[in-house]
Amino acid sequence: MEQGEAAPPAAEEKGGEEDDFGYRLFPDRNKKPQSFLVRSLFTFHNRCQLMLRMTLDTNPYAQLLLEAMKQSGCTVFNDRHFSCEDCDGCVSGGFDSATSQIVLCQNNIRHQSHMNRVVTHELIHAFDHCRAHVDWFKNVKHLACSEIRAANLSGDCTLMNEISRFKFGLKGHHQTCVRDRAIRSILAVRKVSKETAEKAVDEVFDACFNDLEPFGRIPHSKTDAKRAYKDFQNRDRYNANL
Repeated sequence: MEQGEAAPPAAEEKGGEEDDFGYRLFPDRNKKPQSFLVRSLFTFHNRCQLMLRMTLDTNPYAQLLLEAMKQSGCTVFNDRHFSCEDCDGCVSGGFDSATSQIVLCQNNIRHQSHMNRVVTHELIHAFDHCRAHVDWFKNVKHLACSEIRAANLSGDCTLMNEISRFKFGLKGHHQTCVRDRAIRSILAVRKVSKETAEKAVDEVFDACFNDLEPFGRIPHSKTDAKRAYKDFQNRDRYNANL
């Protein structure tokens, strides 16, 4: 999860206190769906839908992930697997493993580049959910691994994004950014201590940071993502001819 992105079902109990699995951040998750007519009257919802369509049609990060999921047997359908909803003010999106839906926070995503990053981040969680037996509910290390991968591969920690946060790069800054954002993401949806989140991230960091599937590289820019997408398509054609 990017700060601003959360995986609603990823949480655990602490000290006997019942956890809500992060759903408090996504109040619309438990509401009865509104009719199309009612939803169409809200500008936020319309804008969210238009930006989502633009991302799915033009963003190479999202296009690669959609194709990779399809090849893994988890085809993504716009109407089924994405939901534009109002959320808590601190999050921009989340992956709900219970429904296999990506939640897009229509009240918090304000521009196209933000939508691109949120969709990519959450599609990485969805890809991990598709390809592996991720225990989002009880195993904080599983959550930590997916958050590391999402921060590493989605563009969350690009130089421009970090400069916009007034954080300027030193040697190893990308790794530091990935670690910090993974920890913050865990703390947003899990009732665990900071020490527990840090320990989980540190224990799986090397393996998960170096797991670059399906990109095959860290896409530091849209140009990198386009190359990764082309390489992925060529890899598929090669495998098909074996």
